[in-house]
Amino acid sequence: MACPFKSKPRWERRKEARPQELLAAALDLFVERGYAATRLDDVAAQAGVSKGTLYLYFTNKEELFKAVVRENVLPLLSEAEEIIDGYAGHSAELFREFILGWWERIGNTKLSGITKLMMAESGNFPEVAKFYHDEVISRSNIIIIRMLDRGIARGEFRKINAVQANKVICAPIIMLMMWKHSFSGCQTEPISPEEYLNCFIDLLLHGLLTAPSAPLTSMDS
Repeated sequence: MACPFKSKPRWERRKEARPQELLAAALDLFVERGYAATRLDDVAAQAGVSKGTLYLYFTNKEELFKAVVRENVLPLLSEAEEIIDGYAGHSAELFREFILGWWERIGNTKLSGITKLMMAESGNFPEVAKFYHDEVISRSNIIIIRMLDRGIARGEFRKINAVQANKVICAPIIMLMMWKHSFSGCQTEPISPEEYLNCFIDLLLHGLLTAPSAPLTSMDS
């Protein structure tokens, strides 16, 4: 007689749970293998469903990848926008909270692997790259520029070219993510993300000069 307590196969779970299981499996495999090497068969197998079941929810790998990004990344961008809109304190503290919060919610999670994937493979998949640029990169840029403009408008930051400053801010953060996924396992002097980000924030907010009122160059142009 069959054991009455034997668990049901994973593919017999309620249907409404399947999309989330597929997205979780896809995120794991995209980060582990990259976009090109991730196969829909493997995503289905890891989620415990048939490939046919996967196609009930996602027509192809590109749509699956878009769903992974929309499910996991875009809500965090919405959260950042809400924080900026409702923040009452000094813009320097907002900037600090934004950078450290970004690392906690994205940089220090498997989601940072999506950035590495896009950096490595976007040239081979232009449609995927355009989607990621339009829905993630452009929106992220706007968030940072808004934060800088807020500080300028309140007289808390000096007047700068916020568009160019955004690029300067993003580059070291992207480098930290790339380092985490590329060299963290083989470096003799590991990078401490906390120390790195605190140093980065300090340099952005205070610069190097002891007399910041007399800068050598200007970002105003």
